[in-house]
Amino acid sequence: MIHFEHPAILWTLFLIPLFVGLWIWQQYRNRKRLEEFADRAMFGRLIPDSSRWRPATKYGLIMLATAFLIIALANPQEGSKMVKGKRIGSDVAVCLDISNSMMAEDIQPNRLERSKRTVQNLLNELGSDRISLVVFAGSSYVQMPLTNDYSAVKLFLDQVNCSLISVQGTAIGDAIDKAMETFGYGDPDREWVKNQGRAIIVISDGENFEDDAKAAAHDAATQGVRVCTIGMGLPEGTPIPEYRGNQQVGYKRDSQGNTVTTHLDEATLTDIAHAGKGIYVRANNINSGVQEIVKLIEGLEKDNFGEATFTEFESRYQYPLAAALLCLLAEVLIFERRNKKFNLDKILKK
Repeated sequence: MIHFEHPAILWTLFLIPLFVGLWIWQQYRNRKRLEEFADRAMFGRLIPDSSRWRPATKYGLIMLATAFLIIALANPQEGSKMVKGKRIGSDVAVCLDISNSMMAEDIQPNRLERSKRTVQNLLNELGSDRISLVVFAGSSYVQMPLTNDYSAVKLFLDQVNCSLISVQGTAIGDAIDKAMETFGYGDPDREWVKNQGRAIIVISDGENFEDDAKAAAHDAATQGVRVCTIGMGLPEGTPIPEYRGNQQVGYKRDSQGNTVTTHLDEATLTDIAHAGKGIYVRANNINSGVQEIVKLIEGLEKDNFGEATFTEFESRYQYPLAAALLCLLAEVLIFERRNKKFNLDKILKK
């Protein structure tokens, strides 16, 4: 099975059809300009050595070589053998806010979907760390216990929506306590060992009305657990859309009929991060704050999770690189004008 070390590079392949389209358009314009000076039937007499297919062949070879070079840069790899080794990493709990305010669309497509993408990006950056998932609104529960199976986490993450918890609100403190439970804290059947290899990541808009989240973050920090926060939304505020099925029917209103607006409470999220000896980052349409969080996780103490079997990959970039060089060599050997001594049309006529 082929695996790419840098799959993001492959997105640049979509530029090749664009370049081909621009080249065809440019050739069409050149053809139209020639027709302004002479009839198309006279082209063969005015420019007898010109070839219609040689430039297209040369440009096609250049584009093909470019495609092979992009594939080579992505470094295709093939699993050659299975090896055993130690799985070393940290424990990370993600607390995801699914209150109604997370449906606000001040960041696209909305706060909740942006939060889910942030978790997916985090999973793509992590290595052998274990991760758990806690969802919360007015209450919280463990959506996924600690696991190394990132594909299972992504599967459960896809099912997350604001209807999973009927009790509305934003109880960040309770979510932090639930995250601590996934680490084994407070479990009488598990021995708690305090270390610096655990972290909690709270993804929310920060509108906490239910409990003392700062105290919960401080308690976690006393046990060596770093609490980080990622703010979703804009401080300016935006209304909360209401849906009937998949169709928006208006915006949420209070008992007086006024439209309810939700704001990103950066002050609260910053205080929680400081109390938890972590960091606060603000997500927007461009930056999800994942890189700052990943750097913090990489600096945590690592624990041995036991022996695991890994697939050892071997790079196969040499093959697309060789194909690219062959295409470039063929492009150099083909001239744009016809060869009078070796003319395929004349040979076929004879």
